[in-house]
Amino acid sequence: MARIGIVGGTFDPIHTGHLIIGNEVREVLNLDEIWFMPNKIPPHKESIPIADKHRLAMIKLAIADNPFFSLATDELEKGGASYTYDTMLMLKGKYPEHTFYFVIGGDMVEYLPEWYKVEELMSLVQFVGVTRPKFTLETPYPIEKVEIPELAISSTIIRKRRREKRTVKYLVPLEVQNYLEEWGLYE
Repeated sequence: MARIGIVGGTFDPIHTGHLIIGNEVREVLNLDEIWFMPNKIPPHKESIPIADKHRLAMIKLAIADNPFFSLATDELEKGGASYTYDTMLMLKGKYPEHTFYFVIGGDMVEYLPEWYKVEELMSLVQFVGVTRPKFTLETPYPIEKVEIPELAISSTIIRKRRREKRTVKYLVPLEVQNYLEEWGLYE
């Protein structure tokens, strides 16, 4: 029986903060793997991310050197809005022997009461809340809490810096930085 952590998100683009979260959660909870799962259409965001092919390529580049990290494309393949409840039902059916841990930042912990079918979802997966600057991990729901080094890095900041022609060095892995430059993404 494998213990799998899922780090979901738009990864528009993936950055160092995502990788640190995955690494810290895996180590603290002694998980077998971390699956990075990009969503197709996040129900809580206004904009649609850049093309899937770019997000997938950047995730692959970012996680290539970590044998405990994998890319899971289930939500992209499903298409449509990405609801965690639907995803977890699918994963539990596909991998009944696995135990899943769904990793979310403090911003999403506070938003949990608004999640689609949250009561049912709590019986399907163990949520893991990770610390994030300016957010608490307070919620009426049972979550595992993991403290991570607080880095105020976000995909929004990276996109903004790219538009402003500023460096994103060290905010993203070097391979992702090179990919952004090669494709002229977010300029």
